Parts: sequence; structure tokens; C-alpha cells
Amino acid sequence: EVQLQASGGGLVQPGGSLRLSCTPSGSIFDDYAIGWFRQVPGKEREGVSCVSSSGDSTYYADSVKGRFTISRDNAKNTVYLQMDSLKPDDTAVYFCAESEHWYCGKDQSTDEYDLWGQGTQVTVSS
Repeated sequence: EVQLQASGGGLVQPGGSLRLSCTPSGSIFDDYAIGWFRQVPGKEREGVSCVSSSGDSTYYADSVKGRFTISRDNAKNTVYLQMDSLKPDDTAVYFCAESEHWYCGKDQSTDEYDLWGQGTQVTVSS
């Protein structure tokens, strides 16, 4: 069974940085866009960022623009989310997901993603 593995979460102080990684097991995903989502208890899963299959096109939620950077290395079959200037509001479980399309949708709806990872916890606290 194909799974996506998200890693790199942890505890960091406000203003700090983390880099999340997403890799698939059992397949390659360079034909599809990859998205990062986050979720806190009691709230809907929020689209954070997305990168197209080629890596030429990206999407960022307004809340993370200028602080997060998404990239992909198809040779290593890995997508990264570099998170800088972290805030307590960034605390959440972060998930990576594979889109049904090669491009990033405008609305970053979870309906456009058909393969999900198990999530990694990011906690921003002093």
C-alpha cells in the first residue's frame, strides 16, 4: 500500500525554524502536485502550501506567505516545507498529500488530494 511519510516536526520557540519532509513509500510522485495541510483539534484541515509536479508553480496560504517555502527534489522523491519565523499559531499537525492533478488548485481543497500521510506534530511555544 502506498503511503506518504511526513517527518521533521518538533518543538520550536517562536521565531525559530523547522523543515518538514514528505516522501512516499512504494511509489514515486513526480507526476502530481504535492500539498501541505495542517490541522488543530476542533478545526478543519487547512491548506498551507502546494507545489506543482515540475516544481515551477507554488501556492501559499496568506497566513504563511513570506515565512514558508515549499520545494521538491524529484530525484530524491521528496517534497520539503521550510518553515521560518514560526509563530504559536503555526502549532498543528502537518500533513502532506498527493494531488489528483499535476497543478495546484486555487482553493487547495482537500477533495483534490487522494493520498495522505500520517502527519507530523509542530509545536511553537516558549
